[in-house]
Amino acid sequence: MKFIIAPDKFKGSLTGLQFCKIATESLLQIHPDADVVSLPLADGGDGTIDILDFHLSGKRIKVKVNDPLFRPIEASYLYMDSIKTAFIEMAAASGLALLKPEEQNCFYTTSLGTGELIKDAIEKGAKTIILGIGGSATNDCGMGMANALGYQFLDENGIELSPIGKNLSKVHAINKDHVIEILKDIDFKVACDVTNPLYGKHGAAFVYGPQKGASKEEIILLDKGLQHISSIFKKQFERDIEQVAGAGAAGGMGAGAIVFLNAALESGITLVKGLIDFDKKIKDADWIITGEGNLDDQTLSGKTIQGVLKSARQNKIPVAVLCGSTSLSKKEINALGISYVDTIMNEAKNLEDAFENTEMYLSKMVKKFAESLRK
Repeated sequence: MKFIIAPDKFKGSLTGLQFCKIATESLLQIHPDADVVSLPLADGGDGTIDILDFHLSGKRIKVKVNDPLFRPIEASYLYMDSIKTAFIEMAAASGLALLKPEEQNCFYTTSLGTGELIKDAIEKGAKTIILGIGGSATNDCGMGMANALGYQFLDENGIELSPIGKNLSKVHAINKDHVIEILKDIDFKVACDVTNPLYGKHGAAFVYGPQKGASKEEIILLDKGLQHISSIFKKQFERDIEQVAGAGAAGGMGAGAIVFLNAALESGITLVKGLIDFDKKIKDADWIITGEGNLDDQTLSGKTIQGVLKSARQNKIPVAVLCGSTSLSKKEINALGISYVDTIMNEAKNLEDAFENTEMYLSKMVKKFAESLRK
C-alpha cells in the first residue's frame, strides 16, 4: 500500500514535519511493507518557509530589518538561486509573535521589515517573489512594506508620514519618484487564504484588529483610514480594490500588494501544492493522511485540508483526517468527502493533556487507523 502523509501544523504543539515522522514510524509498525511518502503542507501562513525548504532545499538568507515597532531584528527568507525565486514570510519580520502581548497594537505597527526582506531579495537577483502574509501584527495596508521599496506617504503639507496604521487617514498623496526601478519587473505572488474586503464590518480592522491589540475606538479609526487610502489608490493608481476578495488580508497587505507590487493574490495551499508538484506525487496512492489542529468550518475556506481534499477527489484517493479536535458533525464530515476522522480530544483527558501528549496520541491514532485497514 502507498500512503501520502500531507498534514499542516498543529498550532502550538506539532509541526507538519513532526507529524510526518510520527505517522511514518507508526504506519510502518502495522504495515512494514508500505510505501510511505511525506508531503507536509502549509497554506501561506507562518511555517510555510520551513515546509518549502523541506521540499525545495533553498538557501536561508538572514537580514537585519525593522520589527513591527521599528526595532532592529534579524529575519530570514528562503532563496532558490537556480530559479531566481524568493519565499518570504511576512510573519518573519512583521509578525504578531515578535511582540509581547502588551506591545501588540496594530494602530502603531508597521510592515516595514517585510519590505526590507523584499528589497534584499531583489538585490540578490530574485525575479519571482512569493509572499506569505499570515500572522501579521499590522494594519497599515502595506504602507511600511511600500516605504522600504521607495514609496513615500505625504500629509497635506507634503511632510512624510511614519508608515503605521494610525497615519492611514492622514495620507494626502503617495510619492512614487524614489521607488526602486526594477520593482516593475518582479513577478509577485501572494499566498492569501482569507477573502475579507479591505474595510467595512468584514474588513481588516473590524475582523482582525481586536486580536492585534487595537481598542474599539482605534478599530473605527483604522477602518476609516483604510477607506481613505482606498480612495487615494483609486485617484493616484487607478486601482479600485474596495471589494477585492483578500484585500483585507494581513491588515490590508492584500490591497497593498496589489497596488504597490502589482501582485496576484492566490490561495496559499494551491500555491504551495503547485510548487511541490503535489498532484503529480499523489497519483498512485491508496490513502492520503492529513491533519491540522482543528477541523472546523474554517477548513472550508482555503485551508490546507480543503486543498488536500480537492486533490484527492480529482485522483479518487480516500482521505483520513487526524486532528486535534473537530466541531463538524458526521454529516458535514461526509459532505466534505472525508473517509476517516479521528481526534486527539477523543483520546485525551482534557486540553492540557492533549497539548502535553500530542505526539503519543497521534501515534496511537495512526496505529488505530492502520489496524482498521486490515479488517
